[in-house]
Amino acid sequence: MANLTDVSVIKDLCQRYGFSLSKGFGQNFIVNGGICPKIVQAAGIDKSYGVLEVGPGIGVLTKELAASACKVASVEIDTRLPELLQETLADCDNVEIVQGDVLQTDLHALIAEKFQGLQVAVCANLPYYITSPIIMKLLEERLPIRHITVMVQKEAAERITALPGTRAAGAISYAVHYYAEPKLLFSVQPGSFYPPPKVTSAVIQLVLREKPPVAISDEKEFFRLIRAAFGQRRKTAANSIAAGLSIPKEQVISALEQAGLSLLVRPEQLTLEDFAALQRNLKK
Repeated sequence: MANLTDVSVIKDLCQRYGFSLSKGFGQNFIVNGGICPKIVQAAGIDKSYGVLEVGPGIGVLTKELAASACKVASVEIDTRLPELLQETLADCDNVEIVQGDVLQTDLHALIAEKFQGLQVAVCANLPYYITSPIIMKLLEERLPIRHITVMVQKEAAERITALPGTRAAGAISYAVHYYAEPKLLFSVQPGSFYPPPKVTSAVIQLVLREKPPVAISDEKEFFRLIRAAFGQRRKTAANSIAAGLSIPKEQVISALEQAGLSLLVRPEQLTLEDFAALQRNLKK
């Protein structure tokens, strides 16, 4: 099989199958031959794993996963790619392409059907335009997966892995830390892709927690509170929460006081424990 990281091979495949790269699907193919082996090694994938991949592209990472894992199920939304993938993955008998939108796919059913008796991991070069929705679906649905190793835009990687209570944190940082232990593994330069994106990329890993670090009575309300706080992050938490939840500011001030927090505290200065205390006090 030809080298799928060779630009001339990619162009030939695209020409023969009448395939043009779609900006709408955020398609940038990996042309740095060292990246995919590094991702799979960092993910710790071996024959005890079934791997769920999102967006195989022309199959560069898929082939590397297939060489290490017991089985790979790759969800692809682009209806133009399966025929091309039949050629590029012809020698991978442990790979199955699942046609569909990952955000609309019943992942519990897919995992149960494809990976019975295996540990399950997610490994993918995610489309950058829907990074957050995909990651949150994988976390919120409490799928039976051990860890998620994905390449995303570096700016998103830094926000996703930022520690709650620090300046770099955003609403997604809190959600990710609630469900998993995240870390930024390494950066990937634009020249590693064809066509090269305008941004630097990074590979992150999220190791799923057995139980959340804080006890919450209502998760939906908890994350609604956090999103409200970061809806106007330049304001104080009191102002942004009151505006975001459409409740009297005095009620938020009372909740802050009961939690022993400054009335001038800003959203990014609050920890998961602080938000948990605020939620409890607001429910009173």
